[in-house]
Amino acid sequence: MTGLPAQPVVHEVNTRVWLRELQRRTGAHTGLADVPKDAWDHITPHGVDAVWLMGVWERSPAGRAIALRDASLRDAFARAVPDISDDEIAGSPYCIRRYEADAALGGAEGLAVARAELDRRGVGLLLDYVPNHVAPDSPWVTEHPEYFVRGTAEDLRRDPAAFLDTGTDVYARGRDPFFPPWPDVVQLNAFAPALRAATAQVLTDIGGICDGVRCDMAMLLMNDVFARTWGRYAGFAPQEEFWPAVFADVRRRHPGMVFAAEAYWDLEWALQQQGFDFCYDKRLYDRIVHEDAESVRQHLQAPVDYQRRLVRFLENHDEPRAASTLPPDKERAAAVVVATLPGATLWHEGQFTGRRTQLPVFLDRRPDEEPDTALRAFHERLLSAVHKSRMREGSWRLLDSEGWPDNPSHRSVLAWTWTGAPGRFAVAVNLSGHSAQARIRLPWPELGGGAARLTDLLDGSRHTRSGDELDDPGLYVDLAPWGTHVFAVTSDSGT
Repeated sequence: MTGLPAQPVVHEVNTRVWLRELQRRTGAHTGLADVPKDAWDHITPHGVDAVWLMGVWERSPAGRAIALRDASLRDAFARAVPDISDDEIAGSPYCIRRYEADAALGGAEGLAVARAELDRRGVGLLLDYVPNHVAPDSPWVTEHPEYFVRGTAEDLRRDPAAFLDTGTDVYARGRDPFFPPWPDVVQLNAFAPALRAATAQVLTDIGGICDGVRCDMAMLLMNDVFARTWGRYAGFAPQEEFWPAVFADVRRRHPGMVFAAEAYWDLEWALQQQGFDFCYDKRLYDRIVHEDAESVRQHLQAPVDYQRRLVRFLENHDEPRAASTLPPDKERAAAVVVATLPGATLWHEGQFTGRRTQLPVFLDRRPDEEPDTALRAFHERLLSAVHKSRMREGSWRLLDSEGWPDNPSHRSVLAWTWTGAPGRFAVAVNLSGHSAQARIRLPWPELGGGAARLTDLLDGSRHTRSGDELDDPGLYVDLAPWGTHVFAVTSDSGT
């Protein structure tokens, strides 16, 4: 790969689950080097720019043992897969022993084959990085105590769930400040200069085998967040933030390496300023799933430069499956929204076929679910249409939806345009369960004085309108509940 597009479309794949299902299909052991060609094609439909192979690193036997003893985790596993067996519980992919491709997946050789297969298809490779913690049996625990948040025997006696006794040292267990400590990981110290240097070296090594990384819970390493979480245990905060210090070293070797942050607490802008190319847009997800069109419209009024560096999604391994949280028509409308907005787009393997089970990441097997072939066809058509149109290479603009005093349904219609060398495109989405009518003023006065052709890229329908009308009073749309239009707009002369 020569690099990912400026606004890539990413497909997340649970690597171990995917390989296990391929093994069941073929009847032979399947590591990353053994994946059939058609399986690579299946996870790289037209319009996907990168595959995120989630969970390729060496998992921790110690972390797995802790998970197997955890009653609440075992209950969650059984709810997702009632007949799950111990040999199908691999442990958490975010409890990493070493950043080496797991031997069970084919090791470094298998990962190299995977990257070559993706590269042959013009698709990049993303991998995980977990900056906040490591497994209790990571070599770092014994070899580099200076990397960790340390405790005392008194801390261990007072709060044994928050600290780990290694026999020679007491370390803090990893945590998010709003939740209890994670029992299977050890907390790294973001303020330690040696840890920052080690992080830069690991990321530099990873950058030699992929195109970018998704950084787990990236905001936990920000100086102010880390200081609030750990207080006196962390020591004094360095003058420089964690991420700029790390990125400066990594990008000297890999200037094009992409860094995407899992980010919450409205810290996306701050993380972008600290060097991340993209940050999760959890706010958009929450507004689409739980709120109304006006809430989404308010969110989309943010500066475009900021939005172009967000990751839009309707599900990922941390969120419930879209098919289980959204009615089918709303799911399709929401997919049109995220596919046609500026920013990176994240799709989750199984989302296209309507899987409903949110699988704990500890598991190697998921339940069988009947695929929704019509839903997959819809997603493939959507991704392909947006990709072929090249609309997202242009300039994006949020539009107002206007209505009438006796018909407020226009408030449910979201609209925007893309304008640039590839052409003119207009998107309208009724983000409600009732029909909606609106006028949308399109920002192309050059169409005035002639006819304009509107071709819907999803259903192929064609319409002719006066170019003057598109400007004033605006394009009239009458959308069914959760209805959408994705129009390519040309003048009668074809321009």
